[in-house]
Amino acid sequence: MVPTVKYDEPYMNFMRGSTYSPENMTLAEIAEVIDLQRQIIDREMKGYVYPNGNSGVFASKLEDLVMEKEGNPVRSVVLTTWRSGSTFLGDILNAHPANFYHYEPLLDFGIVQIREPPVSDEALDNLDSMFKCDYSNLGQYLSFGKNSHPWVFNHNTHLWKQCQLHKKICWDHRFVTKFCKLFPFQSMKIVRLRLKPIERFLQQNELGVRVVLLIRDPRGVLQSRKHREWCPAEPDCFDPSVLCSDMITDYHAAVRFTKLYPDTFRVIRYEDLSLDPYAHTEQLFKFYGLYFHESVRDFLDTHTKTDIGGLSSTFRDSKTAPFHWRRDLDYDEVENIQQECSLAMKYWGYVPAVNASHQRYFDPLTSYSLESRAGDGTRDV
Repeated sequence: MVPTVKYDEPYMNFMRGSTYSPENMTLAEIAEVIDLQRQIIDREMKGYVYPNGNSGVFASKLEDLVMEKEGNPVRSVVLTTWRSGSTFLGDILNAHPANFYHYEPLLDFGIVQIREPPVSDEALDNLDSMFKCDYSNLGQYLSFGKNSHPWVFNHNTHLWKQCQLHKKICWDHRFVTKFCKLFPFQSMKIVRLRLKPIERFLQQNELGVRVVLLIRDPRGVLQSRKHREWCPAEPDCFDPSVLCSDMITDYHAAVRFTKLYPDTFRVIRYEDLSLDPYAHTEQLFKFYGLYFHESVRDFLDTHTKTDIGGLSSTFRDSKTAPFHWRRDLDYDEVENIQQECSLAMKYWGYVPAVNASHQRYFDPLTSYSLESRAGDGTRDV
């Protein structure tokens, strides 16, 4: 059923004073969609339980969280690397009502891992603009999406729905800026930026950004990447030594961040989330300052029980999904990864397989702790 649109007074004044030039028609279409989305958000947020100081988020009504009303949205970040469970966790966050989903916002940088300046400075500037809903300087990103990569937007449920109906304005920075500023919640999943550079947001945290580092067993990561045609030719994607060097660097950054930013930084392993998705999701939502809404429970009810769909599907038996590598990789492949990744696996609590038969049935998880390590040839970053 199509909702009845009740336009607000500024929009009606705009229409009454407009002439029918192409530019004015574009602006009128933008204003119409913004009005409609504002009403949709109002409906989605009815009955919402606001944090009201819990988890350090001081919001008791919608206006407190909406940028167009001078509010400050709840901004939730998942930082990881390719094929580490971020689609699953990102979709859990996007199941939350009235959420604006920044899906892989560094897609236009290519198949690379961003570790240091000057590229990290450019990447962080782009993320800052997105957090602030300012798309005026993101022409390259918008052109990248418009010309050949629509998945820049198509995981953003609310935005993409309007893009399908209003293709002319979809990639117009004026529309995306106004649309983004309507939303009380922003989530972002980042797979091209390593942990150390994100400290800029944790240090200067006037935006209230909260970051979760999502870790996965490198054997599972590399098994999953084998099935991606864009990955094997790229060293940042398919070289186990590169992946595990990043995991070690991220570990040392995580040790430091846990001490310095305990209220705004957290770590979770994909395997732990998958084995107990309800408990871990509830804990993560509390950390982010989000209400564990019934729509999120519904998502977990329908996406964690059965395998449905293809490689990118998030309809999975979550208790078995992280461990497919045990049967899909030959032991020679596993042994090679383990040799390259022994230190990373030790840090993050992953147990090596000792032979092919052991690989099929053993529990690859053990505990880990975020603490400084001495005598292993590495140092804190």
